[in-house]
Amino acid sequence: MQGLAFALWLANLLLDTGGQLSFKAAATDKLAGDGLARWKYMLARPWIWVGIACYVFEFVVWVAFLSLVPLSKGVLLGSINIIAIMIAGRFLFHERLSPMRVTGILLVAVGVAIVGAGG
Repeated sequence: MQGLAFALWLANLLLDTGGQLSFKAAATDKLAGDGLARWKYMLARPWIWVGIACYVFEFVVWVAFLSLVPLSKGVLLGSINIIAIMIAGRFLFHERLSPMRVTGILLVAVGVAIVGAGG
């Protein structure tokens, strides 16, 4: 992978992970309440806006990345985001990683490594 493509891939990884974690933080705020009040509360807090900003920038970065790599390779390399999000969810939100999920993470990581190596 070329240097610019790698930089865009890494930026996509960080922005997607940041967006997902921000949305999770917004959605799990215990003070948010229920129904429409919950949405009003979330919209008044920064986490949902941080998530939206991450997704906007991620879109731009993703399009730039896809301009440099074949779609089939780009989509496979983009699947590494799942791993980053699951690991971050474990540390930040204390989410459980079952043996089956860890196995899935390892399989995805191996697949991404093979594709990234030019396979």
